[in-house]
Amino acid sequence: MITLITVVILLTCAVLAFFILIQNPKGGGLSGSFGSMGTQIMGVKQSGDVMEKGTWTAMGLIGALCIVSVMFFEKPKKMAEPKKQATEQTSPKQTTPAQK
Repeated sequence: MITLITVVILLTCAVLAFFILIQNPKGGGLSGSFGSMGTQIMGVKQSGDVMEKGTWTAMGLIGALCIVSVMFFEKPKKMAEPKKQATEQTSPKQTTPAQK
């Protein structure tokens, strides 16, 4: 299960990189390349909003998947065994007297 979540996180990171790279830092971005006439005809006027929402959605999805992935980690066996051995060493062994 952890492998599946890791693959989904990596794909979401690629989508996030796409959203970030396609945006123009000065506000032009995809909507600025079509001009004013093209934005009215093609409906690209709000592409900045779509890109921003896509960026925030991808970031939120990555964060949520990282938090969920922690639930699927297994506890290492090496860490569980020393506690068990330590309790065996500290507890005194009870011996029963030999019956006659």
